[in-house]
Order: sequence, then structure tokens, then C-alpha cells
Amino acid sequence: MADTDNAPNLDPDFILDAYRKGFFPMADPGNGEVSWYSPNPRAIIPLDAFRTSRSLRRVVQRQGFLIRVNTSFEDVIRGCATREETWISGRIIASYLSLHRKGFAHSVESWWGEELAGGLYGVSIGGAFFGESMFSVMKDASKVALVHLVDLLRRRGFTLLDTQFINTHVRQFGATEVPRLIYMRLLEKALARECRFP
Repeated sequence: MADTDNAPNLDPDFILDAYRKGFFPMADPGNGEVSWYSPNPRAIIPLDAFRTSRSLRRVVQRQGFLIRVNTSFEDVIRGCATREETWISGRIIASYLSLHRKGFAHSVESWWGEELAGGLYGVSIGGAFFGESMFSVMKDASKVALVHLVDLLRRRGFTLLDTQFINTHVRQFGATEVPRLIYMRLLEKALARECRFP
């Protein structure tokens, strides 16, 4: 379903309801029109099967990056939008800032000294975390943020990490695709949990 300038599709409560039903919004990189997606199959990272490379584990163990949560959400989402083609339009940014203020959208940030080196953002509802996007201005910064996100989700009792689409980047961490029917069952179970983020 395509969005129009007058449609209330990006109201925060509408977005949350869409996530609960397996949908998420993306803007067309060309014209900025927002549509709703529910891929079949759906990409997830099973939290008990999350993988990291030896080199990334060494980077994490060095503790060169300082990890912060929700201290620069707007900078993270704008960092994610800074690329040649992006589905993160101005309307998407404004809506997720509203979700952040309501306590549903979150950022995990990798800092190098006082500089934001990378990070990721997503939406949490119940025991589900819907990963939206990540960015880096320093090598491995977003990957380190993802490692910390997974650790946080495990400790808080989350059961679903949704990455929406499969690609080589998320596949290296153990991402897999599941049919929509299975995804919806996983989502239903996750939404029934009461988990706190962060």
C-alpha cells in the first residue's frame, strides 16, 4: 500500500500496530513515497545462533569503542540515511524520532572518544527487536554495536531479532530466512513477553 502526503500512515501508533502485524515502512529512494512491507520469507538473526568472526571478537575485546544506548538517536538515524540511495526519508526520520520519544525506537552507538563512529537503530515491542539500519564512519563500529545489541537482547529476555531482508552483511552474523507463517508465530510469542529495552 503506497503512502500519500495526507495519509496518517506514519503516525507512531499506526507504525507500532503495523510492526505487531508483521509490516514495516520504507520510503522509495526516488520519490520518497512510503510503502508498507512484509517480506516472505523474512530475515531474522536467531539470538542463540548469532555468529561473530575471530577478528571482530578481537575488536570487541580491545574495548576501543565506548558503547552507549539512546544518547544520540537522531544522529544515528541521520547517519544511517547518509548514503547515495536511502529509504530513510525525512518523514521516516520524523516518525521514528516520535517513536524514540515514546520509548519504542532505540539506538545502540559506538563512540570513539567524543566522536560517534557508528551505530544502529530499531524498534522494540515486547520481546521483539526490529532492526532497521546501521552505519559506520569507522571500520567495525556498527558491527561492534550489533554485538552489544545482541548481548543486551539476550540479557533482557528478548526472543526475536528481525532484520527484515537477507543480505551478505547480516548473513555473516547467522541471519537466516523463515517463511512468513513461521515468522508470525515467532512474532506472536515475542510480543507476549514483557521485556525492557535497554
